[in-house]
Amino acid sequence: MISNMKRIFIKNGKIMTMAGYIHENGSILLENGKIQAVGNIRVDEKQKDLLVIDAGGGWVMPGLIEAHCHMGITEEKKGMEGDDCNENVEPITPYLRGIDAINPIDAAFDDAVRAGITAAMVGPGSSNVVGGQFAVIKTKGRKIDDLIVKAPAAMKTAFGENPKVNYSGQGKMPVTRMSIAGMLRKELFAAKQYAKKKEQADKDFEEDFQYESWLPVLNREIPIKAHVHRADDIFTAMRIAKEFDVKMTLDHCSEGHLIAEEVAKSGMPAIVGPDFASRSKIEVQNMAFKTAGVLQKAGVMVAITTDHPVSIINSLPLCAGMAVKAGLPMLEGLKAITINPAIICGVDDRIGSLEVGKDADVVIYSGNPMEIFTETYCTIIDGKIAYRKEGF
Repeated sequence: MISNMKRIFIKNGKIMTMAGYIHENGSILLENGKIQAVGNIRVDEKQKDLLVIDAGGGWVMPGLIEAHCHMGITEEKKGMEGDDCNENVEPITPYLRGIDAINPIDAAFDDAVRAGITAAMVGPGSSNVVGGQFAVIKTKGRKIDDLIVKAPAAMKTAFGENPKVNYSGQGKMPVTRMSIAGMLRKELFAAKQYAKKKEQADKDFEEDFQYESWLPVLNREIPIKAHVHRADDIFTAMRIAKEFDVKMTLDHCSEGHLIAEEVAKSGMPAIVGPDFASRSKIEVQNMAFKTAGVLQKAGVMVAITTDHPVSIINSLPLCAGMAVKAGLPMLEGLKAITINPAIICGVDDRIGSLEVGKDADVVIYSGNPMEIFTETYCTIIDGKIAYRKEGF
């Protein structure tokens, strides 16, 4: 049964708030799409406008968050017709908006909901030096405009093998790591000059569509989302971020465990993965599930990614589980798919933990979601039941 009652009371659950508290045999009250109360609370369960759900001792958690993926923009089973992830003929495209190509009817969205993933950071791929704007969206609905939590949420850039391979046969830059870095510097320099002119100009200033898209980055409102695998590419990305005083997330960070102390010194978070994927290219030869744990122990804030469709979206909690098996502490594994990606993506004011006033994105599991036989009993997004296991 799917119900959209405005008030939901979940009881008899292990409430994993991901905000520093665990309530054994706890409860949570949801009302009008928000969390109203959390803890060992009691309500009059006979109220006619109240849906009561008995968690039966299961784990009650904030909805999981995928910090970096391409669901709906690289659709499954649709080939070229459903692949809008990369504009492969132009290396600098900051004005592209992921929301214009994300199809919420892609099967991956339903898979995400059934896995308890209630939000995802989605956007263009990594064939370009600058790919365009990512957005944080919810995973249940038909109209992308209604799913947006934050847009733009990041600006995608890519270093290393992907842009090199994409442009090597086109007779134009970039074909070396030097040109990737140089082109990004040139673009950022021009964007800073534009921002300065706009700030000093009068009301008749003529806006430039391309450079306008950089202003949230230059104002440090959103980060550059840097595709980096190799250690040298990680260092180049960090160098450029420092030069232009912009925020940055290190996405994939496959050799991060080899330079963990330097990554920690940068203060930049790492979105690690997709470690379930094969080592299909040279720059991921040192990819390993241990990376997340090594970085976390060095002091880096870590999130886990599937990079869907590189690894399928519903493997997210299992990817975290494999990282735990390789050394990431258990609680940190849970944080890497809840509150940490919320903070890294700049949406922790709304999602990522079970706290009063936040969005009512709640999942009930039979146990620890990082264990392979754990079942999703119920997924609630914005206070509405998006999935409920038959018989629960």
